[in-house]
Amino acid sequence: MRTPGPLDNLPRPLSEREGRRGRRLLRRLATLLILGSLVVGGLVFVSSLAPPAIAPVGAVAGAVATPPSVPSPAGGPAGPAVPAPIRAGRAERFAALAAVAARRLDATSSARARAWLIPAAPETLTGYQWPLPHGRITLPFGPSPWGSRLVEGSAFHDGLDMATFCGDRVVAAHDGTVLAAGRRFDAYLGWVGDLSRYTARLDRKHLWMTLPIVVVTDDGNGYRSIYAHFGKIVVKRGATVRAGQLLGYEGATGRASGCHLHYGLFSPLETARFAMEPDVMKRMKIPGYQIARVDPLRVLPPR
Repeated sequence: MRTPGPLDNLPRPLSEREGRRGRRLLRRLATLLILGSLVVGGLVFVSSLAPPAIAPVGAVAGAVATPPSVPSPAGGPAGPAVPAPIRAGRAERFAALAAVAARRLDATSSARARAWLIPAAPETLTGYQWPLPHGRITLPFGPSPWGSRLVEGSAFHDGLDMATFCGDRVVAAHDGTVLAAGRRFDAYLGWVGDLSRYTARLDRKHLWMTLPIVVVTDDGNGYRSIYAHFGKIVVKRGATVRAGQLLGYEGATGRASGCHLHYGLFSPLETARFAMEPDVMKRMKIPGYQIARVDPLRVLPPR
């Protein structure tokens, strides 16, 4: 083995050093370009997964409203109506960009990501219990002259009313996070449209105290639970709750004929919607549609 000499530690010739520096710079630029293309492709792909525009409500299949049907162009069986894109050509651009991005992502991960944008069937949900353990159902989910929503032009009750006595304990039906607690809850109810005119009316006429006391929770499974008409609540926005945990006490706040609990359930990913009565919409300045609800009996245990 050769013993290092005194000339071994001298700097390399300038031309050799500049050549190495140039090669290093090229490698770094190539790496940055590859990483940049992957990041942009991933963002475009995620954007392409945005859920479609919410379609008008049509027939009620089970408990969730489904989009109306349109005749097949070839005279075949009717199929679901497809909402028009928000901007012309948007769907085509998204499809082309998504195809490029998909080639850079694992196929399994892509399928899993798309599954996140589809609400799970209510019958597959677990961990629910009755929010008023000994309550008697006073108004079921479904068509009803006392309903405040419209399905195919008929009044529809969008939740499950149950009652025992004023002051009874109301508990969480499922583990979750409190999104709203009190009378400022409408931002979490799945309204389809702008609420600014509605809230401005409440401010101008000092009507906030006429609303029910409501708790809305994110159940952590793609669904939200709505509990309405409390006399008093004991939880705050942002709190984490467990199934069976006390939320508050049965009351008759808001538009209620007596002490009871209104329990509603919906997925923000649902594309069907319930309509509002035109005269109520005009008077209260509320949007014309709300994301469709499901029958809570589909998730609550039989008793």
